Amino acid sequence: MRRPARVDAVVHCDVVVVGSGAAGLAVALAATPRRVTLVTGGRLAAHGSTPLAQGGIAAALGPDDSPSLHAEDTVRAAAGLADPEAVRILTEAAPAAIHRVLADGARFDPSPRGGLALGREAAHSRARIVHAGGDATGAELARGLGAAVRRGAARVLESTQAEELTTEDGRVTGVLVRRADGRRWLLRAAALVLATGGIGRLWSRTTNPRESYGAGLAMAARAGALLADLEFVQFHPTALAVGADPMPLVTEALRGASAAIVDDRGRRFLLDEHEDGELAPRDVVARALARRLLAGGACLLDARRAVGEAFPERFPTVFRLAREHGLDPRVDLLPVSPAAHYHMGGVATDSRGLTSQPGLWACGEVASTGVHGANRLASNSLLEALVFGWRVGEALGRRTGALEGVWDPTAAATTGSPEGPPTESPPTEERVERRIREILWRHVGVEREAGGLETALEELARLRRAPLDRRLRDLVTVGGMVTSAALARRESRGAHFRTDHPAADPASRRSLFSWSETRAELVAEPERAAGRPAEVAR
Repeated sequence: MRRPARVDAVVHCDVVVVGSGAAGLAVALAATPRRVTLVTGGRLAAHGSTPLAQGGIAAALGPDDSPSLHAEDTVRAAAGLADPEAVRILTEAAPAAIHRVLADGARFDPSPRGGLALGREAAHSRARIVHAGGDATGAELARGLGAAVRRGAARVLESTQAEELTTEDGRVTGVLVRRADGRRWLLRAAALVLATGGIGRLWSRTTNPRESYGAGLAMAARAGALLADLEFVQFHPTALAVGADPMPLVTEALRGASAAIVDDRGRRFLLDEHEDGELAPRDVVARALARRLLAGGACLLDARRAVGEAFPERFPTVFRLAREHGLDPRVDLLPVSPAAHYHMGGVATDSRGLTSQPGLWACGEVASTGVHGANRLASNSLLEALVFGWRVGEALGRRTGALEGVWDPTAAATTGSPEGPPTESPPTEERVERRIREILWRHVGVEREAGGLETALEELARLRRAPLDRRLRDLVTVGGMVTSAALARRESRGAHFRTDHPAADPASRRSLFSWSETRAELVAEPERAAGRPAEVAR
């Protein structure tokens, strides 16, 4: 049983959704007629990774395309570890997802010939990527869905940080949250949905915002949920290397528009690595750039000829970010570097978003549905968030019988004094966080090997023994879980590359783990690793 030490109020809810990115917003919209309480650490639809997403949404909308072709590309990119049924669900639902988002008020870029403009990105065999504002798809998606949620019946708790899940008799019963004024509320829920995003903030080079440090993954692990494929972290090949944190993303759509990656002599060195050059799979491109940078070489994105004077109109977000750092992509080469971007692993779920813990659901980047396998296909992430977020919401909305509780913020106020709003991290905590992120980048980055992974575990264990606040505890916990999973997978597959095991193991399967809180380590579940865990597929 996991209960909070002290709360200032107990609030009874039908459904609690933690996270206001694309997945959380989709759940909130689809879960009607249930009464939904949506918790977000900042402002609705302005918090997390979704508003920063420049890439588009993949869907088979063109006359030469089909969901089966989209599925083939997704499975091929996943390096043998995708769940075919989850991929089928994703790709067949994709066209309807686009039309549903349009109905909710989002605006996508039109084609001059009518309909929606369709772009092509790496590892896609067809032009099937829908964009908004050229390279502002995430921001437009968040705006449209956020406005729809505000028009609906969901109750939104902004500037509210989820801290811990509560369990009773093996069931997740709620979540402890801290409000902006420092008061702690216990939100008791018949159904708790995690849509908290990814873990990219664990690396010193990342495109992820500060809140993407794996809090949801850590909470689920401590509550006993099974975890899958934690070692598979996608590093985006082209983040703008200008010393910013997070690193501004340089969308893959630029390479889809024929922008080139060159060295300091203007040579397209990626053609030496893969016949598709800049349109090779992300892991291939990221490794090639990482090796060149490690050897002291330069990696520069050249869009002067491919985009040129049209840059402000076609890619306004990248143009603005470059100009903010003194670069003009119409005439300048852009220095780029790989950066942690997306987590394919997460809390293990079935195709309905159910986890192994009764009462707990997950969707979006925090979940591992089996769609992405070892390597996510470009522009499938926003799509997965929408499709599986809606599936979770619709499943909850269709459940027969009453979900216990109603909204009552005055119910059962308990003793305890307000602690005041959280403050900025003191310098010592900033140094510890910086050290954690440096450890992960150095030893658990684009390329890995046993010695470095073991060193990372030793250094993280030393940090774990020191007094840590909740955020640092989660950073160390999730960093240790990813490192342990990377050490356990003795092969190279997709985004996980071991220099000491560079070949793929034909017998490899999906990895499944539980977390031992007492031993502070992962526990492998090999007997169930071949497919969905039995508790999930129910």
